[in-house]
Amino acid sequence: MAYNEAARQHFASELTATREAGLFKDERYIHSAQGAEIEVEFPAGSPPKKVINMCANNYLGLSSHPEVIGAAHEGLEERGYGMSSVRFICGTQDIHRELEESITAFLETEDTVLFPSCMDANAGVFEAILGDEDVIIADRLVHASIIDGIRLCSAHQDSFKHSDMKHLERKLELHQDKRFRLIVTDGVFSMDGDLAKLDEIVDLAERYDAMIMLDDSHATGFIGKTGKGVHEHFGVLGRMDIITTTLGKAMGGASGGCVSGRKELVELCRQRARPYLFSNAMPPVIVAAAQRVVDLISQTTERRDKLEWNAGYWRQGLSDIGFDLRPGESPIVPVMLYNAKLSQDVSRDLFDEGIYAVGFFFPVVPKGQARIRTQLSAAHDKEHLDFALEAFRKVGEKHQILGLKKKDIIARFGA
Repeated sequence: MAYNEAARQHFASELTATREAGLFKDERYIHSAQGAEIEVEFPAGSPPKKVINMCANNYLGLSSHPEVIGAAHEGLEERGYGMSSVRFICGTQDIHRELEESITAFLETEDTVLFPSCMDANAGVFEAILGDEDVIIADRLVHASIIDGIRLCSAHQDSFKHSDMKHLERKLELHQDKRFRLIVTDGVFSMDGDLAKLDEIVDLAERYDAMIMLDDSHATGFIGKTGKGVHEHFGVLGRMDIITTTLGKAMGGASGGCVSGRKELVELCRQRARPYLFSNAMPPVIVAAAQRVVDLISQTTERRDKLEWNAGYWRQGLSDIGFDLRPGESPIVPVMLYNAKLSQDVSRDLFDEGIYAVGFFFPVVPKGQARIRTQLSAAHDKEHLDFALEAFRKVGEKHQILGLKKKDIIARFGA
């Protein structure tokens, strides 16, 4: 057979080399619902331990909210478990369209189409609307799913240095011969937590007759005065051509995504986007729960306001202790460690202290950029944050990294 002993040994050696390089990713098993406190089995086979979760995308604390769970139960009982079909055959219920209309109203766009995930939305949108006469100009730090989606499209591909508006302008000048120019950026960059300079990007797009696609997965529901996203934060509501975002983070934390924006572009996704045409529709249970989430965040900003306070308090606390942080104003606060093994050692020691925060390293981030990516939630209370800050201080002292910057940490531990 093809999978012979030589093949087995080759792949086993690949895994061994990955582990020896400090790049092996162990999975932890959670024995509870998602929340500020969770029960985690780590290492595998050990009794579950209650810890404070500091690395979830549960920004608004809605993953286990009673009203969201209740809506999910209603959706399950009234509309069934799954659609057993794609949307254009027999996979569309009225609640799918109702949710699309609610998202459109919340984001202040023209139309919305649901996808099984935002990864699917990003995989489908480019091929659906662009061809070989066009060009995509993407920020060099866009999400991996955007990169994969761009690869599936026949349009010319180019990029600009991260958040470098002068470089973006040069690229727009260079591609004036193309039929359509599409600028692509994340709203909040998920690894660093910084925000795209969306107001400047919009101005450049209008000056050079370009369209904009914004992936706002790490912003929808909580960035901006009423949580609409980065386009609200920068005062450019109504000037976005395409927004892709997820229902799997702040918006309930389950799954699902969408393309929202100009009605013609959205309709082309309905007609052509392969993940939409060839994947089962979102299950009714998730649609119903997501609709309740949109209702909740449309009624009050209480949760996004608490999240904003938590993020500021946490960032200031870590800075005061002496950790090297990425600058930013989002609930993503990366603690920079630069060394893959160090990030795993710090993560393991934090777990021993009752804090669940995973080390990020290559290939999730570039080599030499390892970190602990902490993420705040509206479910965190001040007592959670104070406990976590003390744990970080204790572990930082153990590894003698407090007060050290990049060059000092790399000199001691290597990159």
